[in-house]
Amino acid sequence: MKEGLQSLWEGLFQAVEREPQWMIWAAVASVLTFVGSLVAVPIVVVKMDADFFVRVGTGARRLTPIRAVRRICKNLLGWILLLAGIAMLVLPGQGLLTIALGVGLVDFPGKRRLQARIVRIEKVYRSINWIRKKAGKPPLKVPE
Repeated sequence: MKEGLQSLWEGLFQAVEREPQWMIWAAVASVLTFVGSLVAVPIVVVKMDADFFVRVGTGARRLTPIRAVRRICKNLLGWILLLAGIAMLVLPGQGLLTIALGVGLVDFPGKRRLQARIVRIEKVYRSINWIRKKAGKPPLKVPE
C-alpha cells in the first residue's frame, strides 16, 4: 500500500512539473472556495431558524416544474459545497461548516439526522452560535 501511495504522489508531482498551470488553477480554486465559504456560511447560519433541527417537518409539497428546477439547482450547489468543504479539511477554509451547509442543501434519506449529528459537534455548534450571536440571533437548538 505504501508503494502505491508513493507512486501516486510521484505521478502527481510529475503531472505538476509537466503542466504547472494546474497549480495556479488549484490555488485560484482554493482562494475562491475560501472566500465563498466566508461569505455564504454566515449568511445561511444567520437566516436559519433557531428551531430548525427540532421542529417537525411540514410534509412534502407537489413538485411543479419550477420547484423541480429549484431542487436541482439546490442539490447541485449542495454537492459543490460538500466537495469544497471536504477539500477545506486540508486546504484553507471553514471545512466543517461548509460541509454542514452542503449537506443541508442536498436531498437524501437521513439528512436531518446527519445534520443534527454534525451540528452537535462542539466546535461546529460553538462556531454556529458565535456567528448567530454576532448577528443578534438566538442560539441554535439541537435535539439530544
